[in-house]
Amino acid sequence: MISFIWYLIIGGILGWLAGVILGKDIPGGVIGNIIAGIIGSWIGSAVLGNWGWRISDFYVFPALIGAIVLIFIVSFILKSMRKAT
Repeated sequence: MISFIWYLIIGGILGWLAGVILGKDIPGGVIGNIIAGIIGSWIGSAVLGNWGWRISDFYVFPALIGAIVLIFIVSFILKSMRKAT
């Protein structure tokens, strides 16, 4: 149970940090940050492998890069959808 809570906290921090680096707001607030951090971690680890610091099953650098890419893609899609309407 404690590892799950850490998983959510670290995922949220990584998602928030990726949003700060890009200067973009993540839809969904805290929940959006957690989702972006967890999915970004999965994407980053799948593409870049496991290297760097490890915190609670997250490899920080691949997870952060994956979250940045995910937020960039999601914000681009949302921006395109707003222009289309």
